[in-house]
Amino acid sequence: MKAALIFTGSGPIVILTSYKAFDDVKLLAKLYAKGIDKFIAYELPVALVEERYGNHFPVVMHDLREADDLRVLDFNGERAFRLFHLNELGEPFKYEARAAQ
Repeated sequence: MKAALIFTGSGPIVILTSYKAFDDVKLLAKLYAKGIDKFIAYELPVALVEERYGNHFPVVMHDLREADDLRVLDFNGERAFRLFHLNELGEPFKYEARAAQ
């Protein structure tokens, strides 16, 4: 299980995913289906995310399958950004879909 704060064109979101890597093509396809084709993701410790989101976390986790899934834990960018200190963020993963030629 991975958690991440993702900066998108419309603002930050927090996701939970069972994909092992942010560059997994299936995860990227799911994000693309949500309109996210360019982003910077910072991994967060799952325990920290659970602590910060309290009762909302198990509700979202209940819907998350063990394999190949994605859930958006927080669409509220202001709250998502405020809940985590910058020193709690992992190394950035940058992604930009290639433009159609």
